Amino acid sequence: MPKSEDVAMFMQPVFNNIQFLFPKEFQPDGFLKQSADEPFSERVIEFLNAWSQQLNKEDQIRDYPDVATFAFFCRRANVVHLKNHHHNPQTLRIGRGMVFHIAPSNVPVNFAYSLVAGLLAGNFNVVRVPSKDFAQVDLILNSLQKIAATSDFTDIVQRILLVKYDRQNQATAYFSLVCDVRIIWGGDDTIAQIRQNQLPARSFDVTFADRYSFSAVNADKFIVEDQPLKVAQNFYNDTYLFDQNACSAPHLMVWLGNETNVAKSKEVFWKSLEQVVHQKYHLQPVIAIDKLTALYFQASQMDSIHLEPFRDNNLWRVQLDTLPQNIDEFRCAGGYFSEFHAQTLDEIIPIVNRKYQTMAFYGFDKEQLEAWIRKSKPVGIDRIVPIGRTSDFSLLWDGYDLIETLSRNCDILAK
Repeated sequence: MPKSEDVAMFMQPVFNNIQFLFPKEFQPDGFLKQSADEPFSERVIEFLNAWSQQLNKEDQIRDYPDVATFAFFCRRANVVHLKNHHHNPQTLRIGRGMVFHIAPSNVPVNFAYSLVAGLLAGNFNVVRVPSKDFAQVDLILNSLQKIAATSDFTDIVQRILLVKYDRQNQATAYFSLVCDVRIIWGGDDTIAQIRQNQLPARSFDVTFADRYSFSAVNADKFIVEDQPLKVAQNFYNDTYLFDQNACSAPHLMVWLGNETNVAKSKEVFWKSLEQVVHQKYHLQPVIAIDKLTALYFQASQMDSIHLEPFRDNNLWRVQLDTLPQNIDEFRCAGGYFSEFHAQTLDEIIPIVNRKYQTMAFYGFDKEQLEAWIRKSKPVGIDRIVPIGRTSDFSLLWDGYDLIETLSRNCDILAK
């Protein structure tokens, strides 16, 4: 860790333009002297369950399904399930210490999941929440304050510091200098900028950079299972809830199956999605301009594409005759999808680079997908999930086991 005089050098400028959301005051000496804990401590599990219960008491939670999902994630039954899968009682693991989380600006609830991962791994945590204003952030923060108002979980809430500040603030330099792990959720440019801030010699970064995701649908199954509205609703949750800004949001739709079933499936699926979007989605005018710009750029760089007729600006579909290796460069927010008919999943492999994160699927079983991954060994794709679950948080994310990454193994040799 840095010398005390090095840390003190940053103290004065840090607190000028930083907003302490929780708690309202920051006592660095006490906070930074906390000890790490074992992963999945019973006290943390009790605290998360209480937080889940408090969130479910909030009237506004019904308006924010992402907050409801977070509350569901934190309940005791789920956390115990996670413990059974991520904690080996035969090993002696301890949290690394102080984890500095820098949350993305475009996914409101991500900061809370990152915090929970840090707590479960046995750490005390500083979390920079999104600088934008989100009702979801306020809802989660208010529930946390209510938990802290009781004396039941003083030992846990003192391991949490939530802050808000603009990108130029020196707080990033300060918290980087005193952390054991720095978690950066953001684009490649954001990561490069934050990495200019020095870390202690034994500290390290965990980065979640720009990623690209897609969907694959087995039309032969889709057309006979007759649940297009349910699939469309799930796809809406994957994409439109975050305006396709989340790394896990699909931008490419790959159809598999015979020509007739693919044609029928496209017609049924997209009409169902149009229905859902028309009921739930409000397009920002600037995104309509972005879509037109994206289409012109894609058309200038690719051969044989065409835009399908559309009802309104909420849903644009760009048909591809071939699947270019740089398809991940042609994306846009707010309901802009490229789609391609592949004969087999193997046709996808040549385009999959290290930027590929999530594959959302419908109509395939686990054994098929596992055999395909073992055979093809793609350099990308870290998550394969059913359509509708791309934004479900997991302690395995982007190929990292967060509990193992955020804790250390203490080895004792008896003889």
